[in-house]
Amino acid sequence: MPAIDVPSLAADVLAGRRAAFSRAITLVESSRSDHRAQARELLAELTPHAGGSVRVGISGVPGVGKSTFIEALGAHLVEQGKRVGVLAVDPSSVRTGGSVLGDKTRMSTLAVSPQAYIRPSPSAGTLGGVARATSQAMTVLEAAGHDVVLVETVGVGQSEITVAGMVDTFLFLTIARTGDQLQGIKKGILEIADVLCVNKADGERAQEAEATAKELAGALRLVHAGTQGWVPPVVTASALESVGIDRVWNRVIRHREFLGSRGLQEKRATQQLEFTWALVRDELDQRLRTDERVARVRAEVREAVLAGEMPAATAADLILAAYDGREDLPGT
Repeated sequence: MPAIDVPSLAADVLAGRRAAFSRAITLVESSRSDHRAQARELLAELTPHAGGSVRVGISGVPGVGKSTFIEALGAHLVEQGKRVGVLAVDPSSVRTGGSVLGDKTRMSTLAVSPQAYIRPSPSAGTLGGVARATSQAMTVLEAAGHDVVLVETVGVGQSEITVAGMVDTFLFLTIARTGDQLQGIKKGILEIADVLCVNKADGERAQEAEATAKELAGALRLVHAGTQGWVPPVVTASALESVGIDRVWNRVIRHREFLGSRGLQEKRATQQLEFTWALVRDELDQRLRTDERVARVRAEVREAVLAGEMPAATAADLILAAYDGREDLPGT
């Protein structure tokens, strides 16, 4: 990345120049120490102009048609005159750090709309990286004037909880199944979902989708029994035929109305506090990886652990002692 004029980049983002969005998000995603410092400077200028969008996280079971659904929802919002930003967090290889980044090709119609902006971003295998990069990319898109920001999750394990912790409404997509309709949907997902949608409710599958929706609604009533809070609604839709998309969006808006302005403010404030600690953990991880004192003991620790000569707890203590610059290293 060439030298960055941060004030100029911030001005371009605020002016809605699309090329600036990409440069700004690339900057906040970077793990280089100089880029991280510039990213903090950029975000300081953009944050006062952010916070006005509807933030929606979207996840779903494999084969649910997330990209098709997001394109249909995005098109629906654009038709309503809204500017839509999509942050599609793709799975990255933990071994190679590679990422397919194919969401733009799967959302071909939305990708060419001047009212929409799609950014596929690699997760780089770390949830801390997802929290930092995605939350800050959201700030960029909000400052640029996007009315709605959709965040598609990696869709594996803990990532849903990570994304749910940075959006206003978490939308979970599923499909009609034979046999156990709830198979594959973890209880934890039902606990964090604010709205559920049974997608692919078209043709011969429409009736099956309605049955699945009723069963899910019953399960959710049990999960939320005895509480006075929001009980997530379950709706059906067909992203392929663009049927029911308006109902899904209506439930998202109802959830925001249930929270109210004060509830939404408190939710975002809590998220920012949790994000603060996520940033601390991410920064400490970066420092441990690049610290020269840790580098001096890394090979020794690795060999000892792999050979079974050193317990993991002792190895961790040795690494932390090296990072702290202590002389009383374990085993010395």
